[in-house]
Amino acid sequence: MSLLRIYPVNSAESYTEMTDFDEIRAYLWKKGVLFERWEAGAQLAKTATPEEVLAAYRPSIEKLKAERGFRTEDVVAIHAGLPNHAEMRQKFLNEHTHTDDEARFFVDGSGLFYINTGAEIIALLCTKGDLVNVPAGTKHWFDMGAEPFFQCVRVFTDPAGWVGHFTGSTITSQYPLRDEYPVFAG
Repeated sequence: MSLLRIYPVNSAESYTEMTDFDEIRAYLWKKGVLFERWEAGAQLAKTATPEEVLAAYRPSIEKLKAERGFRTEDVVAIHAGLPNHAEMRQKFLNEHTHTDDEARFFVDGSGLFYINTGAEIIALLCTKGDLVNVPAGTKHWFDMGAEPFFQCVRVFTDPAGWVGHFTGSTITSQYPLRDEYPVFAG
């Protein structure tokens, strides 16, 4: 189940929460963030190769590429058994931007995006079947949790656009980590 929490900037004390998919999608659309639910029913092993994942979802990937102008794709799969998962988590816990849209389709597992609109912080839990497209230049960070598991198809126009440009802001330390949300820990 997807979940959205909206915090005021610089305060995690209060928030508004949404769990209804249509409400979440409509709210994010107003902020310029595409959020869709795709069929993620391919029977893939948790250790599926990138080629197997891409083959299973090729029609959906090609449709998204045609609609949004993306040119290439890859697969990112992170789990707690990877020796560098803690370092990878720490890197993306820092606020950053990209020169390209950040589009991810969650084939399996989950992860938490934080989006800084300037007026609020949006925490979006993405789960299996969710597609999120964070526009280029948007300040955000991502928390995969201390024991991560997710497989995502990422699509982009230029692989160089995926390089993170870190803002140096400490705002991320003011908000709960993924594992601090009981509803997010699953």
